[in-house]
Amino acid sequence: MLKFHPYSKQNVDRSDINAVTSVLKSNYLTQGDKVPKFEKYLSKYTGAKYVSAVNSATSGLFLACKALGLKKNDIAWTVTNSFVASSNCVLHCNAKIDFIDINNEDFNIDIDLVEKKLKKTPKNKLPKIIIPVHFAGKPYDQKRLYNLSLKYKFKIIEDASHAIGALNDKQKVGNCKWSDVVVFSFHPVKIISTGEGGATLTNNKKIDEKIKNLRTHGITRDLKKLNIKENGYWYYEQINLGFNFRMSDIHAALGISQLKRIEKFIRYRNKISKFYREKLKDLPISFQKMSIKLRSSYHLFVIKLLNKSNIQNYKKIFNFLRKNNILVNLHYLPIHTHPYYKKFGFREGDFLNAEKYSKSALSIPIYYGLKTNEQLLIIKKIKKALIKYS
Repeated sequence: MLKFHPYSKQNVDRSDINAVTSVLKSNYLTQGDKVPKFEKYLSKYTGAKYVSAVNSATSGLFLACKALGLKKNDIAWTVTNSFVASSNCVLHCNAKIDFIDINNEDFNIDIDLVEKKLKKTPKNKLPKIIIPVHFAGKPYDQKRLYNLSLKYKFKIIEDASHAIGALNDKQKVGNCKWSDVVVFSFHPVKIISTGEGGATLTNNKKIDEKIKNLRTHGITRDLKKLNIKENGYWYYEQINLGFNFRMSDIHAALGISQLKRIEKFIRYRNKISKFYREKLKDLPISFQKMSIKLRSSYHLFVIKLLNKSNIQNYKKIFNFLRKNNILVNLHYLPIHTHPYYKKFGFREGDFLNAEKYSKSALSIPIYYGLKTNEQLLIIKKIKKALIKYS
């Protein structure tokens, strides 16, 4: 029986296990020194001035929205080809959400459509925040969106859940050069993992202070912020309505260990991508368009079906591959098509590019440790499926 090939998975080695074990043997499983160390290493790796580790990217997106002051009656936009967390963070702030369609060539947020929408939107209906997503690990056009933000006065939260280690013009995603906040995910299917976890990055000290306060119940011991200037360690005050979104030292220790191998992970994923593109190039499929100015972290490798018959047999192709232990997946069902979002007036037909994409796209296995013979097997099964249902 063949072993399963998921679309992505973690790689854990002895150094990771030793790092976690050392914390389990220590005095602090949480609120020790590992989280600050992990934040320091993330700052050094990305170039961002301030980092706050949190228990998930979902929490990070929400805290970023809160720190930027998103509130009731404010408006935020995001791309519909994403996981629901990219938009749910807006709704959790009681703000209004709207969507942007994708570019058909790279499946990322279409900046042309962003600009057109901004131009025709009344001034009092412009977004306070736009949340672009680096889909599959490929950076979107960060510079262009940033220039639009200067003109239309909106803030940018980069959902970089897929994209730690990605490069745009030799600049690392996460350096916050073209945004207010960047959010990473460290779920096991991502480039590096902390088990569950995420991080917010910013170059704005006040934003970071707000996030750090909100992730820990809104409580402070900072003498400068206390209403009563009591300097006893026992004294603290709640100054905001916060949450418990902290990362534990166990998770951070794993993150520190994994971060040491991130470049190795990304090189391996890029090597697989190159192999797939070469071996699958003659099939009726398309790939995410790349540029020599960019480096994708390749959290995902997506193939898009082009043959009309293949598209009509999408479900059969999907099921055929999974029955053959190739655990393909779809990233994503457009957010606006989910039942919950109907209450906000969204319907199928609103964002056609993303909808057509979701009926023809497959995420195929890509992860560190996927061997060449396994890649060849995956390629063989994809070819067989496309021929069978052509």
